[in-house]
Amino acid sequence: MTPVPLARIMVEPLVRAALLEDLGRAGDLTTDAIVPAGLAARAALVARERGIVAGLDLAKLAFELIDPNIAMQVECEDGAMAAPGGVIARVSGPARGILTAERTALNFLGHLSGIASATASIVAAVRGTKAKIVCTRKTTPGLRAVEKYAVRAGGGASHRFGLDDAILIKDNHIAIAGGIAQALRRARAAAGHLVKIEVEVDNLDQLKEALGEGGDAVLLDNMSFDRLAKAVAIVDGRAMTEASGRVTPESAPALAATGVDLISIGWLTHSAAVLDIGLDFDA
Repeated sequence: MTPVPLARIMVEPLVRAALLEDLGRAGDLTTDAIVPAGLAARAALVARERGIVAGLDLAKLAFELIDPNIAMQVECEDGAMAAPGGVIARVSGPARGILTAERTALNFLGHLSGIASATASIVAAVRGTKAKIVCTRKTTPGLRAVEKYAVRAGGGASHRFGLDDAILIKDNHIAIAGGIAQALRRARAAAGHLVKIEVEVDNLDQLKEALGEGGDAVLLDNMSFDRLAKAVAIVDGRAMTEASGRVTPESAPALAATGVDLISIGWLTHSAAVLDIGLDFDA
């Protein structure tokens, strides 16, 4: 699937910061010493392994911010599958600029494509069920918007984007409030009419208590497959059901088969392996 691209104003500060970090105080000493100022070149961004592409806008912006005379032609759109050895995009223009921007462009492209590819593997594992794969707030500081974009490129969706778009009552909130009922009542009293409330439960007794207080969703944390199926039956459509805890492509089908609505996975954004992508200059 092709995700809706993020507005430039959202991603440009990230790319600028990454380029400035790399350029440091003196710029690209190696390239400026070796490559003639007027030399033009062409190169290709090439997938070294199979995976879903994400992050092309950031890669393009990295080249453009270094030198606006660099052009990038996309061959494999975000959300599409790249084959090993397949050309994702072609760049042309001043050789100095291409080399200086190369690492920043590849860092973003490889990281986000890795997230998209990992997401796609889980989405494929639960295909044919109603379960939706969602990411969490376990993101790299400063990169949440683009990492969650990459999840969408892989066919997933987002759980909460931040602390301000939903209420999620977790175990520590419950402990401080003195119980699930007390926490839910306080949340309901404070929430606006458009704010959803979810509560984390560890067992079926807590689940029944949460349902009695009218939560919109329940987070069924680290439950066995049998207990998850029982929990879904108890909920019986009265709330959204979400499963979490050590989800893998191997365990995801059994989780989805319990009938849960959502499967949330933190490692999609904090631990997905980078997709190996390189830049090759034309001979």
